[in-house]
Amino acid sequence: MSELRTISRHAGTVLVGQLAIMSFGVADTIIAGRHSPHALAVMSLASSIYISIYVALNGMLQALLPVWAELHGGNRHAELGRSVRQSLYIAAAAAAVGIAGLLFPDPWLSWTQVPAELWPDVRAYLRVLALALVPSLLFRMYSTLNQSLGYPRLVTWLQAGALLVKIPLSVVWTFGAFDLQGMGVVGCAWATLVVNTLMMLIGLWLLKTQDIYRAYRLWQRPEKAQWPVLRQYLRLGIPAGLSIMVEVTSFTLMALFIARLGSVASASHQIAASMAAVLYMVPLALGIASSARTGFWLGAGDSDRARQAASMGIGLAISAALVCASVLLLGRERIAHAFTNDPLVAQAAAVWLGWVALYHVADAVQAVCAFLLRCYRITIAPLLIYTAFLWGLGLYGGYLWAYDTSALNGLMNWAARPSVDAFWISSSLALIAVSLMFGALLWRVISGRNPTAKVH
Repeated sequence: MSELRTISRHAGTVLVGQLAIMSFGVADTIIAGRHSPHALAVMSLASSIYISIYVALNGMLQALLPVWAELHGGNRHAELGRSVRQSLYIAAAAAAVGIAGLLFPDPWLSWTQVPAELWPDVRAYLRVLALALVPSLLFRMYSTLNQSLGYPRLVTWLQAGALLVKIPLSVVWTFGAFDLQGMGVVGCAWATLVVNTLMMLIGLWLLKTQDIYRAYRLWQRPEKAQWPVLRQYLRLGIPAGLSIMVEVTSFTLMALFIARLGSVASASHQIAASMAAVLYMVPLALGIASSARTGFWLGAGDSDRARQAASMGIGLAISAALVCASVLLLGRERIAHAFTNDPLVAQAAAVWLGWVALYHVADAVQAVCAFLLRCYRITIAPLLIYTAFLWGLGLYGGYLWAYDTSALNGLMNWAARPSVDAFWISSSLALIAVSLMFGALLWRVISGRNPTAKVH
């Protein structure tokens, strides 16, 4: 099978599963929007905090994908199983940190000046998601393992099937049905907890019963924590996790800063953010697939095939991003009206979706490059670039433009723009800069140097 076909099939399978997971959020956004603008604003804020915490922890585990792919490529099955067992210690520590952050969100809400009337519902939503964090992280480990082994379909089937459970539960528990009283937007959070727990349990059952996992001896008694190994994992995982946290929080924290503009601004931004997140699933799938193949060939000692896999991943990402952005531009008004029956929210969202199209093209390039750079153990430089441009130029620049132009008047005579698009414009410019730098860095790595020392 050609490398192009292998990556395309892997990415296509991952994409179906990721779209199913993203459909959880999209469906909840539609449900909250139909319930009330207040519910939609609460979901926007609570989801932003949850995602900001979850993705950093998830990134630590996702960073092990190239490690496991290399072990798989080198036919080092017993070492792979031992690596998975050691990663459980990292998952346990990550869960403890994440749960604490979700149970005590007040510093986030105070720092971003979220209106006080939204705080109680945001707290209630996050308390439920704190319970869902452990099964979410364990299922992410199962997903990462399967992606590194080239078995993404076993994850996709679970994610697609879970969607059939999630949507009815969210509807019933939000609005109520028969004699059951609706819980409002918190009902969506309870549905998320149930579905994540089911996926985790089925994933564990598959690991125990399917023959394809037998060679890795996953179910041996866990070894004691091997600190030299764990330190190596953390040297890879912490920068990768922080990079993903900076990347995603530069996106999610927009919702918290935009909240002070009112419910219409928050609700319309949530629609735009939901579409940006859905579109991101395409480069995410390509990044997972191409990094799995790149890591496999690095483990097999074939740097030329690794270079070929990386180049194909970038080319596919650019092509797909241009198609997705074009479709979004043409259909942005219909998309906005599909999310809400409030004409003011829909009108504003249609404008923001135009900026999402540009944002997505740059987002696609940098996302796939970031995955591929991890295959070559390059994590510090992306973290520094993300922090300087996504937090600095993108998020902070948007904040200054929207609320504090006095800081910019020394450079140019800009008028204040207290609007949602101030954040989307600044973030799009930041992502363009990041994608150019990541592309140059990856080109330098794959064309002019050998892979760095492996981490197993």
